[in-house]
Amino acid sequence: MTIVQGCELCQFAASTVHANEKFSVILADEPNYPGFCRVIWRDHVREMSDLSRDDRLLLNEAVYEVEQAVREVMAPTKINVASLGNVVPHLHWHVIPRYTDDAQFPAPVWAAAVREPDPAVLDARRALLPQLADAIARRMNQG
Repeated sequence: MTIVQGCELCQFAASTVHANEKFSVILADEPNYPGFCRVIWRDHVREMSDLSRDDRLLLNEAVYEVEQAVREVMAPTKINVASLGNVVPHLHWHVIPRYTDDAQFPAPVWAAAVREPDPAVLDARRALLPQLADAIARRMNQG
């Protein structure tokens, strides 16, 4: 595994719900987006095409399982799945539950907010995070 000094994704500072020798799944600390997850490839590579075929399939399956867990527990209106890496060039996927009442909907979560989310709704979604962590762990450990 290649660790790059100063790379925030190499540090895995957020709450890790699953880790193996190839990748980690974390719950991102995004206050307006409870259930926002990241699937982070452990080796410091920039692009999917840097991975072997088997590793690409493994990573794709992990993203799929995280998406399924988020849908199961968080019951969002939509799931956004994104791999950008423009700021941190370390291969990772964002799995983001979206709701019609979230701050940016229907625009991307990185767009300017168009509304203030209801704090009570956000608290209710945050209360689901332990269940989400369990669902992700269960899905990752079933294979």
